[in-house]
Amino acid sequence: MSHDVILEMKGISKRFAGIQALDNVSFSLRKGEVHALIGENGAGKSTLMKILLGMYQRDSGEIIFKGAPVNFKSPNEALKSGISMIHQEISLVPTTDIAENIWLGQEKQFTTFGLISHKQRYKETQNLLSNLGIHLDERARVNTLSIAQMQMVELARAISYNANVVIMDEPTSALTEAEIQKLYLIIKELSGNDVSVIFISHKLEEVFRICDRITVLRDGSCVDTKESSAVNQVQLVSMIVGRQINDMFPKKAVQIGEPVLEVKNLSKQGFYKNINFTLRRGEILGFCGLMGAGRTEIMRGIFGIDKLDSGEIFIGDKAVKIRSPAHAIENGIGMVTEDRLRAGAIHNQSIKNNTTLAYFRSICGFLGIYSSKRETTDFLTSAKKMQVKYASASDPISSLSGGNQQKVIIARWLLTDPRILILDEPTRGIDVGSKAEIHRIMGDMVEQGVSILLVSSELPELIGVSDRILVIRHGEIVHECSRDHYDQETLISHAFGVADA
Repeated sequence: MSHDVILEMKGISKRFAGIQALDNVSFSLRKGEVHALIGENGAGKSTLMKILLGMYQRDSGEIIFKGAPVNFKSPNEALKSGISMIHQEISLVPTTDIAENIWLGQEKQFTTFGLISHKQRYKETQNLLSNLGIHLDERARVNTLSIAQMQMVELARAISYNANVVIMDEPTSALTEAEIQKLYLIIKELSGNDVSVIFISHKLEEVFRICDRITVLRDGSCVDTKESSAVNQVQLVSMIVGRQINDMFPKKAVQIGEPVLEVKNLSKQGFYKNINFTLRRGEILGFCGLMGAGRTEIMRGIFGIDKLDSGEIFIGDKAVKIRSPAHAIENGIGMVTEDRLRAGAIHNQSIKNNTTLAYFRSICGFLGIYSSKRETTDFLTSAKKMQVKYASASDPISSLSGGNQQKVIIARWLLTDPRILILDEPTRGIDVGSKAEIHRIMGDMVEQGVSILLVSSELPELIGVSDRILVIRHGEIVHECSRDHYDQETLISHAFGVADA
């Protein structure tokens, strides 16, 4: 790694509607360096990168790129100068194929006399994917891909520009372990070719694994920049949150009660079969498994998003047929979905409307008359409880950081007063402080008698908060263990199908 500085951001400040988003922040990037940019949601990471890319204009400060002052007016201008970004939220065109998405805006290199050579574009796409070790059909439509596969296409697109700097925003949040290892190799190769990587992540173990230096932002200010070798995880967490988090998983001792949900022989062809389990009052039942194992699909079936092929669902001792999410809500079930961008937040609606959406009938009361006062009161109460950081309740939810959006969605379901809450990857892409807060909220919920079905790809989280864990593999339950018998190695072995090998 060279010590030549390729990018400097000096004294960057930005204010939005009464909120100081960035206050005199400085950040430097060396040639060939992998530099982590970390901090809680709302700390200013995204704002700093959007200023670099020209999406926002800074109030003050200076940006020097490749030795010269720059002031990009758009991401396209930044891209042409050598800075590309892989966004956490997928931004591909779903109805077109992989090749079209990767080379979008770069068609000139395949064009002769105004005609695009599709053959040449497919060939170049395959070469690029092969070089990156990504095994996908370049002709496949994006809407047929998994979230993880879409993330790999985003990666290929960013690298296709031969950029000097690649910004990666939570690039591993939707990837399998094998794909994460592949990404690490790609990053290592980029760094070896003097490409600089700004790596935004909440997974501290991977920050230490692949990053040379770490810059921590907190509340819009730069706390410090450290060599990765000069700081440990405990010190880093303290820098991020400004306080010690001694217990990421504050598990409360709760009396587990009577069965509230029982599923018998749930099946959906191609996704899962013969799923049987019981959830009890005040219990957190965790679901472990690899990406694509069927965990999310089982939850979608229970919540009525997808139709079941066969099986029975009992709430208490009563058999119910849940035909839709609305019917699930009527039966006391709520669900925080895996993909907040597409299935969670309604981005053109306000923060308040997104919070009160699921219990709107309750606001209208017995006579069906809408109460604006009650809606506002309930929103303020739930937003305070979830510690949502926002400027105005009428702002669109898209104005919030990813972590604050997730808090709004969880607050939404708390307002429905659910008996059963399905949480599918509730802390994906969330900073350590917000994670601890969400775990605390989960503890409060079960203490009040709510029962939780928790899907998580993070084993420490599952082990930390669950009372029991079921392991799903190829759409079947292959292992069950109670809190007294948790063992990370055993869970992983069952998930990979090597426990009995």
